[in-house]
Amino acid sequence: MNIQKLKKSFGYALRGLGLVFKSEQNFRIQVLLGIFALALGLFLQISALRFIFLVTVIVLVLILECINTAVEYVADSIKPRLSEQVKMIKDIMAGAVLLASILSIIIGIWIFL
Repeated sequence: MNIQKLKKSFGYALRGLGLVFKSEQNFRIQVLLGIFALALGLFLQISALRFIFLVTVIVLVLILECINTAVEYVADSIKPRLSEQVKMIKDIMAGAVLLASILSIIIGIWIFL
């Protein structure tokens, strides 16, 4: 195992997360809501299983938001922003993030109520 390559890989990953955090308002909102939900879960001392579900859905939404952002950058680099194909790609990715967000709300209701 090459430690230097591993360090570079982590550096690239952290840089990518930083880029998404800086450029995407929805990502920042989702991070803040996730931190709030985790803090609430700790405060209410929810079960370990419920906490695992909570972490999973929070991370799922953040992962999809990262993928959405990456796909948008790729689509914009291939076709002009105003093309119908790019609009469809962006709408589909936004729909995927929306579905994950709805799932996280449903699981959040199950966890906290």
